[in-house]
Amino acid sequence: MSDSLPPLDPETYAHLRALAGRIHARKGGRDATMQPTALLHEAWMKIASSSGKYTDREHFLAVAARAMRQILVDRARGRLSQKRGGDWRQVTLTGLGDDQSASRLLDVLELDAALEKLEAVDSDAARIAVLRTFGGMTAPEAAEVMGMSVRSLQRSWRFARVFLAQQLEG
Repeated sequence: MSDSLPPLDPETYAHLRALAGRIHARKGGRDATMQPTALLHEAWMKIASSSGKYTDREHFLAVAARAMRQILVDRARGRLSQKRGGDWRQVTLTGLGDDQSASRLLDVLELDAALEKLEAVDSDAARIAVLRTFGGMTAPEAAEVMGMSVRSLQRSWRFARVFLAQQLEG
């Protein structure tokens, strides 16, 4: 892959659309203002307007996951502002509990704050958490993006889940 923005081929579009759909589904229908296609298109515009360099498809997908996180956090902050009357929303993300099939209802801003605290403690674990929760990546996919073994990634992922759970429960 070249170091510029890759073309939005049907396979990449389908992958990003599925990712946006999973994020939307996790929100439990509580906030229908950001449909999956809108989230995907806003993320694509954000990525296209940056001057980022992408080493491969996985790196690009990781950047797309981060862009979607930033968009959701920005929207949540906007809803909280006094100008708009404020009103926090909860979203559901999988993979943070001990049971990977269990979902938790979370406030996007609380999750973002917990991720920032995790980043201060272990930046790799925070990046893995973003790839797994917002990026919907499997352990092997995330390990490839991170350039580490699956086993090492799983150790960091376990730490990230416990850390985030403690932050979100406290």
